[in-house]
Amino acid sequence: MNTQNKLKSFFEPQSIALIGASEKPSSLGLAVLSNMKEAGFAGHLYPVNPKYTELGGLTCYKRVGDIKGEVELAVILTPAATVVDLVKDCAKKGCHALLILSAGFKEAGEKGQSALNQILEIARLNDMRIIGPNCLGIMNPRMGINATFAARGAQTGRIAFLSQSGAVCANILDWAVEQEVGFSYMVSVGSMADVGFHDLIEYMNNDPNTSSILIYMETLSQARKFMSAARAFSRNKPIIVLKAGASEQGAQAALSHTGSLAGNDKVFDAAFRRAGILRVNRIADLFHCAQAIAMQPQPKGNKLAIVTNAGGPGVLATDRLELHGGKLAKLSEHTLNTLNQGLSTYWSHSNPVDILGDGSALQFGNALQICAKDPEVDAILVIYVPQAISPARDVAKVIVEVSKHISKPVYAAWLGEADVVEARDLLEQGRIPNYRYPESAIDVFLLMNQYRQNLKSLFETPDREPHSFHPDRKAARTLINHALSEGKTNLERPIIAGILAAYDIPISAIEIATTTAEAVQAAERIGFPIAMKIYSPDISHKTDVGGVVLDIRNEEEVVYHFNDVTSRAAAMKPEAKIIGVTLEAMIHKRHELIIGAKKDPTFGPVIVFGMGGVAVEVFKDLQMELPPLNMALAKRMVKGTKISTLLKGYRKMPRVDMDALYFLLVRFGYLLMDFPEIVECDLNPYVLDEEGGVVIDARMMIKPMSSPQVLPCDHLVISPYPSQFIRESKLSDGTPVILRPIRPEDEPLEADLLSRLSKETVYFRFFGFAPHGDHDFLSRFTHIDYDREMAIVAEINLNDQPTLIGVVRIVGDHEKHAAEFAIVVADDWHRKGLGNQLTDYIIEIAAVLGYRALFASFMKSNQAMYHLFLKKGFAISEDDGNTNKAILKLNK
Repeated sequence: MNTQNKLKSFFEPQSIALIGASEKPSSLGLAVLSNMKEAGFAGHLYPVNPKYTELGGLTCYKRVGDIKGEVELAVILTPAATVVDLVKDCAKKGCHALLILSAGFKEAGEKGQSALNQILEIARLNDMRIIGPNCLGIMNPRMGINATFAARGAQTGRIAFLSQSGAVCANILDWAVEQEVGFSYMVSVGSMADVGFHDLIEYMNNDPNTSSILIYMETLSQARKFMSAARAFSRNKPIIVLKAGASEQGAQAALSHTGSLAGNDKVFDAAFRRAGILRVNRIADLFHCAQAIAMQPQPKGNKLAIVTNAGGPGVLATDRLELHGGKLAKLSEHTLNTLNQGLSTYWSHSNPVDILGDGSALQFGNALQICAKDPEVDAILVIYVPQAISPARDVAKVIVEVSKHISKPVYAAWLGEADVVEARDLLEQGRIPNYRYPESAIDVFLLMNQYRQNLKSLFETPDREPHSFHPDRKAARTLINHALSEGKTNLERPIIAGILAAYDIPISAIEIATTTAEAVQAAERIGFPIAMKIYSPDISHKTDVGGVVLDIRNEEEVVYHFNDVTSRAAAMKPEAKIIGVTLEAMIHKRHELIIGAKKDPTFGPVIVFGMGGVAVEVFKDLQMELPPLNMALAKRMVKGTKISTLLKGYRKMPRVDMDALYFLLVRFGYLLMDFPEIVECDLNPYVLDEEGGVVIDARMMIKPMSSPQVLPCDHLVISPYPSQFIRESKLSDGTPVILRPIRPEDEPLEADLLSRLSKETVYFRFFGFAPHGDHDFLSRFTHIDYDREMAIVAEINLNDQPTLIGVVRIVGDHEKHAAEFAIVVADDWHRKGLGNQLTDYIIEIAAVLGYRALFASFMKSNQAMYHLFLKKGFAISEDDGNTNKAILKLNK
């Protein structure tokens, strides 16, 4: 049974056993039984408790094995000490899913963990999935399932809520009832011993009843699976996360600046951006943002127009906007003149558009309509303060009507309580998100802009192999392997320089001196002035021990500072091995930057960029990203820092070569992709001006891999473009063809391929559905997650233009049980062996990726597919009246 069907047993079961159901007041067993009965579950509900023969009008069974019918879902409500034996009973009964509410496992120490390990082993051997333990339970209001001990149930809706805290679930349910917010599912995940966030996101991605997912998260395991599932979901529907508990683990003292700066919580920010996830910091924002996404289009920028009948709230909204990264839109002369015609003489004549306290409903509508037409305006916030001249209800009706003809997002803040209740209902019905305070509306607008930016990152798919740069991986590998063979983890400067050189990352030349005489000779070769630094594998931060001296201008100073630096370092770090000093030419450039990396315990390698030098930890002007990077992602990373304003040229300061900086970050990302052994790295400072840049100082720590990688880049949580699957070939008529994974930029080529398919080919490929070659349809086929899907295109050069003539695709589940196979070849290229080549190649790739089977459905009338599947060893059986099913076992 695949993951989708297994989880269906939690959320759409036909039968549920409540093991530990009870009539004892204030007991878990009574609370869950009562909630299930009140929810109106239409399937078979079986209480299980040896103390009773009947509970709540239902027959009660002594053991789950005594139940005559099938038990799809078992809910265990008993103390931890009893659970192992009950899980064995459920396995014998053939239960598909276990929901364990009981506490006393992971959190109870070694004994609890041992019991949990037994439970997981039993479940694995019997193909059962587990939610929990130590959780509040689950709800599916549509199916009448409330297998929780919550005080409130939930209304039916289209929002799924997943939480690591039962208390937060209870809080959200209480809030949702008051706000009339409904849910498709509510899942308290508990300890996540088995089913995790990625499983649930995967299930809900295929659920038509779920339009968005809200998550309360404290910790995360299996980050790559989470990122893969989240990126797939976010392509079509939003995920909004409230992440709590900034980890101390990432903030512990480390040997590099990067190690101490790349706190785990900041890495979550970077990961969420790349997954298209919107992160919020308040419970209310979870629902405010879900509401805004569902009701209004996304803003195309951060420039806001404010229409209000009160100056004070407009000023407060403006302050909030500009202090947190938004901008007040500058209205054009045409807009201002048009507003003059539609408003009273004394309106504010600027943005915020204050129509004054006696502004009418009509004037509100006019102002909204006129502002929306201004190309500088990305969204409009309407703020209303109650007054007698224009009742709240009348203004709300006008705003709703005008907004129907506006393509830009409209938000509302109706201040007050009793006087605006009806108006808020009208706004809600008119799909205008509304808030009690203007600051809340501003926060949502800014979060919507963040969400828009995150979606851009989501659709960036960096290459594994850069187009215009070919690193010397072999040279870098030799250096790293040699260092590891000698037991080195904190690499010496010459080794670091060699590794960086292999990736075209410039680093200043140094000379090493172990005596004063050597130091003087090196200084003469370099030429004054010079910089001198302590040279020790045991001292990471040289400035902390007074180990850096600049602008040394003669031999006497060389001798003095050699002795001073080495003796001071030895006194401050007596355990350190002092080799001597390094000497290098003084390099004066305007900007000091840091480029760093750290292997995060959750997300793997993380890239850090920002203001560098000795004050890096003071200013903390930093941005983080996960590799792989491309130019667009590197540009966004740099743009997120304050120093980027200076780098781009400020006042009379010249601009640096920004593209060269972006490409340097991309190359650094490739280094991390290629060498999972790198656990920390600092290039600090990297000095830069309009004439170029160079690394002045560098640190790098490595560790041997604990286990060999199965595939390249397995240590990353985001799969790069799998260039290892590019292959050159020929068709039977000799036509050269390139077989390669599909790219996001192949969208126009994919559209051209679809346009050249015959009606019969389209019928066979899409089972009668005639696809519309629009962006939404094509992006689904070209913007793919290579962790869960692989599409190999056949590209030829036709009339000096790249042309796709075929595509083969597999789409699998994240547990690698099986992948669905589909293929199409352009009609003009039939009978040239391409279908055979594509099929053979995707079977080979599927085996490399670890899938255990391929399957496909195809029309019975499609004889070409029938013979192809027979030839390749697929087992063919009848699926229904019109289709057959083909299955091929792999990795036996």
